[in-house]
Amino acid sequence: MNYMLKDENAIYYECQYSCDNALYLRLGKEAFLLTDSRYALDANENIRGATVIICANLYTKAVELLQKSKVKKVIFDPKEWTVYGFGQIEDKVKVRFTPELDFSHKKRLIKSEETLKILAKSAKLGRKAFDTLAKTFRAEGWGKDEYALTDLARGVLGKLGKYELSFDPIVAINKNAAKPHATPTSTVLEKHDLLLVDAGLKYKRYCSDRTRTVSASTSFMFDTHQKYKSKKIQKAYDTVLKAHDNAINNVRCGMKANKVDALTRDIVTKAGFGEFYIHSTGHGVGLDIHEMPYISSKSETKIEDGMVYTIEPGIYIPNEFGIRIEDMVAMVDGKAVVL
Repeated sequence: MNYMLKDENAIYYECQYSCDNALYLRLGKEAFLLTDSRYALDANENIRGATVIICANLYTKAVELLQKSKVKKVIFDPKEWTVYGFGQIEDKVKVRFTPELDFSHKKRLIKSEETLKILAKSAKLGRKAFDTLAKTFRAEGWGKDEYALTDLARGVLGKLGKYELSFDPIVAINKNAAKPHATPTSTVLEKHDLLLVDAGLKYKRYCSDRTRTVSASTSFMFDTHQKYKSKKIQKAYDTVLKAHDNAINNVRCGMKANKVDALTRDIVTKAGFGEFYIHSTGHGVGLDIHEMPYISSKSETKIEDGMVYTIEPGIYIPNEFGIRIEDMVAMVDGKAVVL
């Protein structure tokens, strides 16, 4: 199989190394990583199963290699390429370029045993970081706004630079939590506020992803046992937790992803909150924070052992509150195991 890659994580999956200026070519049994002299030492020290080629222009060198190889067909993922970059190669070689969307994501859909161990470690580190974050917020967070709390979360999750973050943390209080991807506001944290935190860190480049919604008491932790003063919030929270648990306990290999989505959505709908469940149940997690499989009402993907994805039902009532509970699961021996 012949293919070319431009996305950093897609390249890393192939050869255990990537950087922000690289191009990967697989031409039959040969593989090449093209990059510039800034990365020469690092690339040669870490590369696996490919030859490093240092060059001033990635596209010119790719054209040379393609012409020399005389291959007839090369697969590429249009999502990875700019119009300019692809044009620099396509217009200069007599090769049939075949587009295949999500080419690398499809290859990475079923995780290896080694990858599952890395993802489990990433998730466990994320859980420990959430425990530390709860203690930090209880000690330092009262009266601080979402900007300051988000900054605190970055430091705790990343252990002040030891770990890269999966994405910028979401820290949302009360009505701001009704926005699934909320950005910080000047709202300050006070006792008994509803507090939603969605965050994750990377271990050996693999992401973790976790969300907890809590009642910010003086002793709160980011666990799933929460009590709220508002009966409406409590009902919504209990509904989300029930939906979350139902999916994890009942998903089985062989199910289609839309059936997994229904395991959460049906419960939320029956409780009267259906219109406020405004996103899919989950998404795959790996080198990218969002990858296959997508657990949505439209997905026909069959769930298989080795898949890793989130279960994250939510209820979002505009200008009032939002609730989401999220965990990563791996399919092992036909069932979901929380990582």
